[in-house]
Amino acid sequence: MVVLDDRALNRASLARQLLLEPAELAPHDAVAHLCGLQAQEPQEPFVGLWSRLRAFDPAELSELLTERRVVRTHLMRRTIHLLTAPDVLAWRTRHEAMLLQRVLGVYRRELAGVDLDELAAAGREVLAGGEPQSMADLGRAVAPRWPGTSSRALGETLVGALIPVAQLPPRGLWRTGGAARYLPISTWLGHEVEPESPGDEAGRELVRRYLAAFGPAATADIRAWSGLAGLPGAVKAVREELVSFRDERGRELLDLPDAPRPDPDVPAPVRFLPAFDNAVLGYHDRSRVIDDEHRGLSVAGERVVLVDGRVAGTWRCADGTVSIAPLHRLSRRDRTEVLERGGALASFLSDGNSDRARVE
Repeated sequence: MVVLDDRALNRASLARQLLLEPAELAPHDAVAHLCGLQAQEPQEPFVGLWSRLRAFDPAELSELLTERRVVRTHLMRRTIHLLTAPDVLAWRTRHEAMLLQRVLGVYRRELAGVDLDELAAAGREVLAGGEPQSMADLGRAVAPRWPGTSSRALGETLVGALIPVAQLPPRGLWRTGGAARYLPISTWLGHEVEPESPGDEAGRELVRRYLAAFGPAATADIRAWSGLAGLPGAVKAVREELVSFRDERGRELLDLPDAPRPDPDVPAPVRFLPAFDNAVLGYHDRSRVIDDEHRGLSVAGERVVLVDGRVAGTWRCADGTVSIAPLHRLSRRDRTEVLERGGALASFLSDGNSDRARVE
């Protein structure tokens, strides 16, 4: 079996993640290809798409949200993701058990004695009026039925697991603040989420789509990205469609036969990634992108800089200046490219009023 080293896996991942060269895609198509963008920090998806697309106007993504063609919702790993409306409708039911399990992992004690079916019905009753609700407001509205139970636990269980909800604009629009307010996905999109699919077609499609955007990958990587433990059956069902490799650690890696696997020596340009970007978080073994000693950065919400395809620093923007903190000494050539790309990012974030970047 062919062994793919970390550099080969790195270049394949960069290509799938639209980070090897700018993609000629519309924002909607990019969000679909990437299986969504991690979005608990509302402004981060804009940087994620700016780093991936040849020509990206942030107003286009805001328009997709207001037109209800993309949706903010809890899904993979029970984190807020920005996904296309068709993917939300197709995938939400497949994630239902995981969402509930993760909520109960936090609030099981507080919810002792609460009938979850009754709680879901009470939440739907509050939302039936069509008035968007914050998580706190929804929890307070149903709390009288369960005196002594934390309203926060009730509200988070409703929006995080029991009721498929969309997080509404203006939250998530470009340079626009706003509290997180929710309506049922069925109300917001005018369609019910799809029921459990025969033969777990939703699970099989998740495997295919993940490999298209992240492969080659192990089943543990698929689980780490999605949060779903129950995908071995889906992997088994599509295995004959796939090709196999091994990594340097001996793990079996699966992939789509015709997916891009570039030459490991192809140059990788500097890229600035937003907080919690799935290009890093979307794997159990992240060594193809980040050294193990820096792995904690990917879960701490640090924005990272890729140099030669690997995490080589963190970045922040304040007062119109993008500041880069390298994790190791940069060559003169890499430093120049980091500053050039950092200046372009500063211009994007400031509407062209600044192009300042500095290496700390």
